[in-house]
Amino acid sequence: MHKFLLCLFLAIALCGCTVGQNYKKPTIETPQAWRVNEAQSQDAANTQWWKQFNDPVLDELIQIALKENKNLLVATSRIDEYLARYQTTRADLFPQVSAQATGGRARSTQKGPVPLSSAINPTSNDYAAGLNLSWEIDIWGQLRRSTEAARADLLSIQEAKNAVVLTLVANVSSSYIHLLSLDRQLEISRATLKTREDSVTLFQSRFDGGLVSEVELLQVKSEYYATLALIPTIETNIAQQENALNILLGRDPGPVTRGKTFEELKLPVIPAGIPSKVLEQRPDVSQAEQQLIAANARLGAAQAQFFPSISLTSGIGSSSAELKNLFTGPAQTWNFAGSIIGPIFNAGKIRGQVNVAKAQRQQALFNYFIAIQNSFSEVNDALIAQNKIQDQLHSQAQQVEALEKYNSLAWLRYDNGYTDYLEVLDAQRNLFSTQLSYTQTKENLLREMVNLYLAMGGGWGLK
Repeated sequence: MHKFLLCLFLAIALCGCTVGQNYKKPTIETPQAWRVNEAQSQDAANTQWWKQFNDPVLDELIQIALKENKNLLVATSRIDEYLARYQTTRADLFPQVSAQATGGRARSTQKGPVPLSSAINPTSNDYAAGLNLSWEIDIWGQLRRSTEAARADLLSIQEAKNAVVLTLVANVSSSYIHLLSLDRQLEISRATLKTREDSVTLFQSRFDGGLVSEVELLQVKSEYYATLALIPTIETNIAQQENALNILLGRDPGPVTRGKTFEELKLPVIPAGIPSKVLEQRPDVSQAEQQLIAANARLGAAQAQFFPSISLTSGIGSSSAELKNLFTGPAQTWNFAGSIIGPIFNAGKIRGQVNVAKAQRQQALFNYFIAIQNSFSEVNDALIAQNKIQDQLHSQAQQVEALEKYNSLAWLRYDNGYTDYLEVLDAQRNLFSTQLSYTQTKENLLREMVNLYLAMGGGWGLK
């Protein structure tokens, strides 16, 4: 009889349905074109785009960060946690089997209300061993929906780790670029300081010979000390940037090895074909979709609570007063039972849980759309920024060239007595300031290229 019932329940389980709607990817309105058109097509997914800077030291620093960065290690550990959660939830789909064994010895009173006969031994033994099975048959799909949600949670956490990898690579690249830019600014400042030091020596000699006034000498010294005061600030920024970069690398503060100079860094290729790739590549978009899948599955699990649950329990074993007879035929025991439990009245508790799940699914849907809109916006912003900064950099390069000529001509005019030293000072100040601005603009361009790949979600699949 119990075999018949077991087969019956198995048949019911195999024919069971799953409550709730299966997940269907929402329709997404994608922009027809970007505000900036790029001719060259290149796939940025899973591409080690930072190698386009052509700096082996940067490549090595990124590999160190991917192994040692503490935030990434935390993200990796969270994947292990959610894998265990998924395994725990999935286990409820299968029968649970446990084993037990007991043994005991007891003595009954001989002076009770009904005294034992002197022929009866008041001491008794009790031994038992057996296997117990319990199984909740998932007719309405509540357990399957919970497992589906747990799997989506796991994939969501994996995408979160991918986002950490993506951000980490971008931050290491940007920090390294900024460090090289500071090196270049220090180089420009020291070269300017040397020029102004030579001017102080020259004008001091001329002043001692009565060829220039003290006013001119003080003007030269003023520019020299102004440049000298700037250098410690840049050196401080360099040391602090090295420390910040070391934190990204998972190391203690200290110096950072350089490879290429700032002027030697190559500008990465601008990727195109972006509209069809953004949604596939960005981890935050994929994470938002997995969260939507999980919320949809939890809604189905909540709705399944309206239906009765069916559970089976059974046990087989042996029980005997003598240990030597425990596993003999007459000592065998077995039991089989089934139960059906369904809600009748719970004061709207299940309805409330369903409404909570519906609201959470709506929130996940809106968050998914927000992630998509942000991805389009960030790619557009990065494309526009790098396009406009390139125009700015070209103009500043021409300005530096013009000021270098202006500086040479100003010195020539001063030496020939056609102008006073104020014109030379003006040329020097403008040249020094524009050289620093040009370096900072080039840094901005390089970092915007990093932001573009960051916005596209490129490079995260390397690990």
